[in-house]
Amino acid sequence: MDNHIKKILDDDTNGLLTYEYIANNMGSIDTDMPALVDNMILKDRTGQFVVSTARYLNAIDREKYASSIDLLVKAAITKDRDHVYLSYLAASLWGDDFKEHAAELSETDDNFRRIYKRLYPVGI
Repeated sequence: MDNHIKKILDDDTNGLLTYEYIANNMGSIDTDMPALVDNMILKDRTGQFVVSTARYLNAIDREKYASSIDLLVKAAITKDRDHVYLSYLAASLWGDDFKEHAAELSETDDNFRRIYKRLYPVGI
């Protein structure tokens, strides 16, 4: 990633520019992905583009981008305070039937457990 692109992405105000850069340059930015994910997490205050990026990377290659997806999911859990995007993220990562497998997924995946707990709090 050249300095001109870094400057543009530094001026990103909400994560959209970073998301678009990732989507438009997929396949040629793998070495830059950690910096792009860090920028996304820094710039996106609501979790909208963090979630979109996690969903996109998951659809492209879940295993290849596993570490980036993990960081984005953790950020989404923190940023999406109103739980606007978390249900879409859960369905994208664990399937539309994630609720049916909640017990087993909660035992094996901490991110799933944290998201599920936010979406379906017990005792309310």
